[in-house]
Amino acid sequence: QVQFVESGGGLVQPGGSLRLSCTASGTNFRFTSIAWYRHYPGEERGLVAIISSGNTPHYADSVKGRFTISRDNAKNTAYLQMNNLKLEDTGVYYCGNEALGSWGQGTQVTVSS
Repeated sequence: QVQFVESGGGLVQPGGSLRLSCTASGTNFRFTSIAWYRHYPGEERGLVAIISSGNTPHYADSVKGRFTISRDNAKNTAYLQMNNLKLEDTGVYYCGNEALGSWGQGTQVTVSS
């Protein structure tokens, strides 16, 4: 059974930073692409970033230049470094893999002054 567990969310002021972690189990992690999605109540879930098994990243336009996705295959963990956070980055961040149909429980990120 594939499982993803997110951590690292919290409350931060605009302009601040957070690093989210996503730890996977039950899958051959090095061959698994990892995606981060954001969900805000009343909105559809939106892709934030994805990193391929070959370590190629892709970002939503809204986070380019501010967020960095990375992975450590030895730790079965992917990261999302979020800098210069904006109010509109608020939401629950989920990590997982679309093809596997598996997602974590989410971690709340709140950007507020």
